[in-house]
Amino acid sequence: MFNLKINKKEYQVDVDPSTPVLWVLRDHLNLMGTKFGCGMAQCGACTIHLDGKAVRSCITFVDSVGDKEITTIEGLSENGDHPVQKAWLEHDVPQCGYCQSGQIMSAVALLNENPNPSDEEIETAMNGNICRCGTYTRIKAAIKTAVNS
Repeated sequence: MFNLKINKKEYQVDVDPSTPVLWVLRDHLNLMGTKFGCGMAQCGACTIHLDGKAVRSCITFVDSVGDKEITTIEGLSENGDHPVQKAWLEHDVPQCGYCQSGQIMSAVALLNENPNPSDEEIETAMNGNICRCGTYTRIKAAIKTAVNS
């Protein structure tokens, strides 16, 4: 049995210790915003925050979480009005949308650590978040807009 703090709420889950957090979120808690992409931490679709740091939930096992706070895209803001989410809409970033929760979570983690990143710092931080629609230019523009929000 694991006690998890997710999006400022307490949850108890009875799962195998080697269960990836991704599957705890999706299969046991019905938090579907975190997406399954590659299962190997290569695409970034499953990005969540663990104590504010961006991590790939597909390779983060539930027994490694301990008392750390998990934040998913659902917990980023109640109304979808986080500055990064608003900037995403302003720049029409999503096309298919599949990677967007992971992209947004990575961008928020970047801005929490570095509130005014350079282009190079944005590119470095977002490297590994794959967008099969190729909206990288709009992603960068949205992050820059969120900086000024």
